[in-house]
Amino acid sequence: MASVTIYDVAARADVSIKTVSRVMNNEPNVRPQMRERVLEAAAALGYAPNLSARSLAGSRSFVIAVFVDASLTLDHWRSERGSDYLQRIQLGATVETRQAGYHLLVELIDHDGPRVRQEVGALLAALKPDGVILTPPSCDNEVVLELLDKAGTPYVRLGPEKPEGLGPRVHMDDVAAAREMTEHLADQGHTRIGFIMGDPRYGAAPARREGYVAAMKARGLKVDKAWIRDGDFTFESGHKAASALLALPDRPTAIFASNDDMALGALAAAAEADLSVPGDVSVAGFDDSPVSRLSRPQLTTIRQPLVEMSTLATKMLISGVARNSGTEQRPRDELLPFTLIHRASTAAPKG
Repeated sequence: MASVTIYDVAARADVSIKTVSRVMNNEPNVRPQMRERVLEAAAALGYAPNLSARSLAGSRSFVIAVFVDASLTLDHWRSERGSDYLQRIQLGATVETRQAGYHLLVELIDHDGPRVRQEVGALLAALKPDGVILTPPSCDNEVVLELLDKAGTPYVRLGPEKPEGLGPRVHMDDVAAAREMTEHLADQGHTRIGFIMGDPRYGAAPARREGYVAAMKARGLKVDKAWIRDGDFTFESGHKAASALLALPDRPTAIFASNDDMALGALAAAAEADLSVPGDVSVAGFDDSPVSRLSRPQLTTIRQPLVEMSTLATKMLISGVARNSGTEQRPRDELLPFTLIHRASTAAPKG
């Protein structure tokens, strides 16, 4: 059976080939009734536009790329945090690209490698994407931003650390979110609150630490350096940090981990120390990943709107409102809300 062509769709919808092309390319100024007629004809015939042909016919590639950090180990990406993070970003972007007739490509970028300039330059030359979504740490990488600006490729930065003059961004307020979680624990009566920081290469990690410290100081609570432990967003690092916190003579009565995977590590450390959660120690996380609802007890956490962030970033790229820093004095800045979700892992301290 011969493949269905644009001519077949035009004949079935009784419109011109140009009209079919405009509908398939999601161009404006097509009457809704006409667009619906063409889409119905395409669906009935099983027609799918040829990406290569569309690219050759115009200046667009119909490709949106997502740059993801390749320096994370494979085991880390297999972890709940890594896989859920990427899945939620892909979910929002995939829905939008599919509706607009675009393709989504995920590219691993080795930001710590010696050939990052050559690798990113080769990617842009080969793919010629119509836009790029930059996840941390790409969103703050000077080499990556420079190459995108030089190529004239629109991009949107998700959750960047550096906001000023570096192109449009979509983000949430990590400082405010961490501050609210710390205040939530203080409101329950905790005065000794431990904190597990994430990988400092990601802007969210120091931002969440800043929110924790700010809340402690605002409440007049002591910020003991021994109560702040380093982690890297993995279960293992959360377990190690929490074990150290729980071994202190004046151990914290609550532990706030910078993501849910590390909070799970804290739950395991508490169990090994024969401490109940939340009876002996409260544990809170960040991200609202699936594990936060599957753990026992379920985790109190911050819901990060990753799907909504990637959806909006994709819309900005496809609609053309995203512009590089060199073409816009005030890059677009979209701040999305977070949500504190109180579950069973946090409660008032004993006594």
